[in-house]
Amino acid sequence: MSTTLENIAEHAAHATDFLPRRFLSNGHLQTIAGNYLSRVDDLPVAEAQLVEVSQATENQIASQVLCKCHWQPENVRAIRPTTIIVHGLEGSSDSQYVIGNSNKLWRAGCNIVRMNMRNCGGTEALSPTLYHSGLSNDVLAVMIFFVAKYALQSVSLIGYSMGGNLVLKLAGELGTGVPPVLHSVIGVSPAVDLQPSADALHLPQNRLYELKFLNNLLRRFRRKAMLFPRAYDRNRATGIRSLREFDDRITALYSGFTSADDYYNRAAASRLLSHIAVPTLILNALDDPFVRITDESRAKIKANSHIALKESKHGGHCAFLAEPDESSGYDGYWAEHTLLRFLLAHG
Repeated sequence: MSTTLENIAEHAAHATDFLPRRFLSNGHLQTIAGNYLSRVDDLPVAEAQLVEVSQATENQIASQVLCKCHWQPENVRAIRPTTIIVHGLEGSSDSQYVIGNSNKLWRAGCNIVRMNMRNCGGTEALSPTLYHSGLSNDVLAVMIFFVAKYALQSVSLIGYSMGGNLVLKLAGELGTGVPPVLHSVIGVSPAVDLQPSADALHLPQNRLYELKFLNNLLRRFRRKAMLFPRAYDRNRATGIRSLREFDDRITALYSGFTSADDYYNRAAASRLLSHIAVPTLILNALDDPFVRITDESRAKIKANSHIALKESKHGGHCAFLAEPDESSGYDGYWAEHTLLRFLLAHG
């Protein structure tokens, strides 16, 4: 592992402050390029593991999530840092940022758990419920499962966008009762303030993002209605034109919230930022097209000594593409190098 750690130290100069890649200083360009640039994937074949995150009841089957895992050799597995990576809205364990992080973490000697949220990654049949931004207990269930199975000594949570809200919300819920095995929590472009972020998606300049998310959500809901016709009315998807409308008419109804506003309030990590008591890193770009962190949430973050906030002028949403440096092997994925350094420092 020493050679890898030397490489990480060599890249430290690149990872201190974010400067956007040439011709990519615009937040939209960063976001689009970050989403579509192909990534090199040298990971070993993943081990698939189903984890029960909600028990069965008299009227409902259990909910399971699919995790794709990469384990270091058995003789060192328990003592190596383990990372649970949680994707964003309509992403999966195969999202490009999940693959990019996983490759770096694997080379640094970490165990990797690429967690799919409920219904994601083609797993709609594994849960009778929808997925939403409040299901932080699913992340906790996954962590508890693998800690028990492999006697893991160090776990870190990494979440992007919606996944960032989930891991930060969990950290706040655990508060000072955080288990010793959880060493760090990292949110990249985390949607901690759900309501202003959802409203920002509906702005004219962001409608292409909203329509992409919305069309995928509607397709997923219709698949759920086919799989569970007694639970879901597919006609409720008719005429929905915004993410807020989807959350008001579908997410709230089927997930125990009274309205979209009730959902955004109760599921947002922003309510719990003051309670976080584990080393936490938040990476945010001020030109993120649609994720908004309010002044109130920013004040909570800055007042909490357990949270390190790195905000850059540029970076877009979940992108942070810096200039690569072939001579040192630096690939320009600033957020991935920055969070790796933080994780290893607390591992």
